[in-house]
Amino acid sequence: MVERNENGERFANLCVFNKLVIRGTIFPHKRIYKAAWISPDHTTENQIDHICINKKFRRTMEDVRTRRGADIASHHHLVVANLKLKLTNNWTTGQTALERLNTSFLRDTDKLNEFKIALNNRFQAL
Repeated sequence: MVERNENGERFANLCVFNKLVIRGTIFPHKRIYKAAWISPDHTTENQIDHICINKKFRRTMEDVRTRRGADIASHHHLVVANLKLKLTNNWTTGQTALERLNTSFLRDTDKLNEFKIALNNRFQAL
C-alpha cells in the first residue's frame, strides 16, 4: 500500500474533481528512474512529483520517468513524460453547402434600381 499524507489526499481529490489522471507509477522502471526526490543525506528516496493529465488523453502517455542529470539546485529530479498524439484530418465529402443567391431578378432594370436604393438606405443607417 502506498503511503499518502494530507497533501497527497488533497492532490488526489483535486485530480478526481477535475477529471485528471495521476501518472508516474504504472510504468515499469528501475528504482532510480522512479524516485523524484532524494533526501539531503542521500538515504531516502521518494516519488513525490507526479504528472497529471486529462482523462481523455490518458492513453496518449507512453512513459513517465525521472531525469537525474538536470543542473538545478534542488533535491528534486526532473520528471519527464512521453506522449504519443494522433492528429486526425477533418475530411470533407467533397460537397460544400453553398447558399445560392437568386440574382436573376437583378436583370430587370427597375428591380435593379430598387435594390440599389434599398442597399444605399441600409448602409446610410449605419
